[in-house]
Amino acid sequence: MKILLFGASGMVGQGVLRECLADERVQSVMSVVRTKSTFVHSKLTECVVNDFSDYSGFDSLFTQVDACFFCLGVSSAGMSEEKYTTITYDYTLAACKKLSALSPEAVMVYVSGEGADSSEQGRTMWARVRGRTENNLLTLSLKVSIFRLGLIQPLFGVVSKTASSRIFYAVTKPLLPLLVRLFPRYATTTQKVAQAMLQLALSHQSVGLVFSDKVNQLAKEYIATL
Repeated sequence: MKILLFGASGMVGQGVLRECLADERVQSVMSVVRTKSTFVHSKLTECVVNDFSDYSGFDSLFTQVDACFFCLGVSSAGMSEEKYTTITYDYTLAACKKLSALSPEAVMVYVSGEGADSSEQGRTMWARVRGRTENNLLTLSLKVSIFRLGLIQPLFGVVSKTASSRIFYAVTKPLLPLLVRLFPRYATTTQKVAQAMLQLALSHQSVGLVFSDKVNQLAKEYIATL
């Protein structure tokens, strides 16, 4: 499989990249970045894109893609609705419309958040923008699945880029494994998220809105294929 990955430097994206590189059925991972990292792997190619709203000249990046895992996202804290919309909605749709045109049979998994507002009418800004993004993705000619994730336990050294999230995970670290076991509807791990994505790619299916309990079930199905 050829995997196209957005947001590899984020907490979820780090976990997804790790699992993709570990699966021998994945032949290559194309990671879209602003700045190249120092990480090197034989299956990984980092493609530097300066403007995430314009993919002119990048047709080869979106051609013959089997699956796209879109993990790019930011916290809305302290951010205007205009700026948050640019990053969350505009960047996502620019990439996915390009993918839809050049690899229409691709499996597309978008990482959203628990509480996203499909009505687009609620009072919470981030939830409206996420809901609008989800709704528009579902109109594309791709096999789209949307992961509405709640609490995510980072594993294998994965670290959030957000300072407040790092503090939260440092404080709650002893409790996280228990919360994942007790509340599978609202909690999962970075590894299970990645495994669920790979299972959808391998089975070439879309399942619409996916909450953490379904993510955990898909991860089990993936493990059974190994």
